[in-house]
Amino acid sequence: MTETESIAYDVVVLGAGPVGENLADRTRAAGLSTAVVESELVGGECSYWACMPSKALLRPAIARADARRVPGLSQSVQGPLDAPAVLGHRDYYTSHWKDDGQVDWLNGIGADLYRGHGRLAGARTVTVDGPDGEQHVLTARHAVVVSTGSRALLPDLPGLAQVKPWTSREATSAPAVPGRLIVVGGGVVAVEMATAWQALGSQVTLLVRGKGVLPRMEPFAGELIVEALTEAGADVRTGTSVSAVTREGATVVVLTDKGDRIEGDEILFATGRAPRTDDLGLDTVGLEPGSWLEVDDSLRVVGSEWLYAVGDANHRALLTHQGKYQARIAGAAIAARAEGVPLLETDPWGAHAATADHAAVPQVVFTDPEAAAVGLSLAEAEQAGHRVRAVDVDLSSVAGAGLYADGYRGRARMIVDLQREVLLGVTFVGPGVGELIHSATVAVAGEVPISRLWHAVPSYPTVSEVWLRLLEAYRDK
Repeated sequence: MTETESIAYDVVVLGAGPVGENLADRTRAAGLSTAVVESELVGGECSYWACMPSKALLRPAIARADARRVPGLSQSVQGPLDAPAVLGHRDYYTSHWKDDGQVDWLNGIGADLYRGHGRLAGARTVTVDGPDGEQHVLTARHAVVVSTGSRALLPDLPGLAQVKPWTSREATSAPAVPGRLIVVGGGVVAVEMATAWQALGSQVTLLVRGKGVLPRMEPFAGELIVEALTEAGADVRTGTSVSAVTREGATVVVLTDKGDRIEGDEILFATGRAPRTDDLGLDTVGLEPGSWLEVDDSLRVVGSEWLYAVGDANHRALLTHQGKYQARIAGAAIAARAEGVPLLETDPWGAHAATADHAAVPQVVFTDPEAAAVGLSLAEAEQAGHRVRAVDVDLSSVAGAGLYADGYRGRARMIVDLQREVLLGVTFVGPGVGELIHSATVAVAGEVPISRLWHAVPSYPTVSEVWLRLLEAYRDK
């Protein structure tokens, strides 16, 4: 028997991943009553099938690779990884796919959780179909926020469903190491999972349609990663597309556009993402189901006074940390509008403007070597019409890099806006560079002048001394 209940809240959030959680935290901190609707696990994709499990799989691989480059230690770490221990550690970091702790956190901030599938049912109204057949009708006085994330996008290949391919979810949660793994794609998921499973004992074949991997980063980033994957034993094939895939018994068989036949035990398609907006009732408010939601810099959906979209759903920057940033901005904007603030701070870098989405998005790719970037690449800066100079430094020239690892290989690049003499973008590739990127993010987001960066003295001997080398190279040109 179905029971209907109608409750009014100040804010209703669709999706309880880290982005939705952050939004709820901000609105509750502002004193707004908030309901959160979740159809799966509270904590979302990042906690259970993306950021946390993938990094738990990658950390041992990267730590071993680093240790193998340290004299006095390298001989002690030549053996294989303890795969069951690594997988067990991964399971620990996903809380064994249970969300009790996350639910307790939501309860702790005073948000109400509704489990089930939520859909818009006209302006400011959400219906929730609960797991036991119950239905709730929630109305929002100030805002409904779409924070439903994205899902893996599979190619249109005949018979693919029968092959039972991996997506990012299966790749991060697999209970055992496949003997042979075929990875299709050249983005972050593809190279990270190729790195992790090759290190855990799989024979990895990476099939990349384009000329290289990580096409949105500087070309040298992908080149160094492909070089390292090949040295680790992976078979990397660029300029290669899958024309057919079948499963013959337990074996996956791939035919490529070049006529090659490749066999594996599992196949991972890491070929893009699609918005999880197809069954949200967008049509009831004049929007197209299954579409990315266009928003302004306060994260309000264009053309609406009450509908917001944060995280992957708006397609601005498909990264957990960037979605959480958007949630903080949107939460502040919703709270200000609820208080009747007549004029929001929506100028660039204002309290209610997600400016970093345009100018200072940081990202770390946890491969060996790591790749980290923030802001614009050289190609993006030139395409945008900026007058720029790219300054490159070999990271191995820094004393701290030599101490970090024998045979250190890496590269750094900063993109300088020659008109204003500020940084538009920075890229690092090399072991351990993920911890360098926040300094670059501060420089780019803060638009710190080159003349002032001269006074930010890096400690010696650290890899961070690359900042001094970059500035010297710029001055000497």
